[in-house]
Amino acid sequence: MKILLYNPNTTVSMTVGFTPAALNAAGPDTEVIAETAAIGPESIEGYYDEALCVPPMLHRFADLEAEGFDAAIIACFDDTGLDAARSMLSLPVLGLCQSAALIASNVCERVAVVTTMPQSVPPLSRLLGSYLGPERTAGVFAAGIPVLDLEDPSEATRSRLFSSCEKALLEGGADGLILGCAGLSQLASTISERFGVPVIEPIAAAIKMAEATAGLGLRTSKSGGWTAPRPKVRT
Repeated sequence: MKILLYNPNTTVSMTVGFTPAALNAAGPDTEVIAETAAIGPESIEGYYDEALCVPPMLHRFADLEAEGFDAAIIACFDDTGLDAARSMLSLPVLGLCQSAALIASNVCERVAVVTTMPQSVPPLSRLLGSYLGPERTAGVFAAGIPVLDLEDPSEATRSRLFSSCEKALLEGGADGLILGCAGLSQLASTISERFGVPVIEPIAAAIKMAEATAGLGLRTSKSGGWTAPRPKVRT
């Protein structure tokens, strides 16, 4: 099985940082190819950055089926451009937030997302609610950490992140946590050991979901909203 792990921002070191989580999760017969966007924002923090990174991503995805990929993962927790990518491709396209939420639903009764910046809270709240419903969600908690600070997190950065985790568990009533940024992948085991609850790392979750979906021979529906776009001039 051949899976593309596509980072829609342009920071190569971030891709390098989260790729080990994908490789550790992948089965022995799965080839994971990690790529970084050539054009776009250096990090994705809110609606504006999301919009900037979608056109280059769709341009890259246009050739995936011809290149023999079995599935693709958009390695941004905002599930950036997910519906558009599913419309243009028949192979399974996975988003980090949806993958992590579905995995979490098997081991947590109420799950919270711990993320980076406050501007990510509204879009992630909507996503989490749409995937799990209000009864299974305990909220989205932002630590106020710029995404690029996660590449080499200081003690102050870790402290702010741990504080948000604690708030999610005590004030939000969560019994499990989802790490709401691909850049947090290296801290998953540390957070789980510290708080004693399931911590879902979204890169690994997406890899296992991609393997399962493609392994079942499933293809993206072309009836309804993900109908393939009609040929037309697009300039």
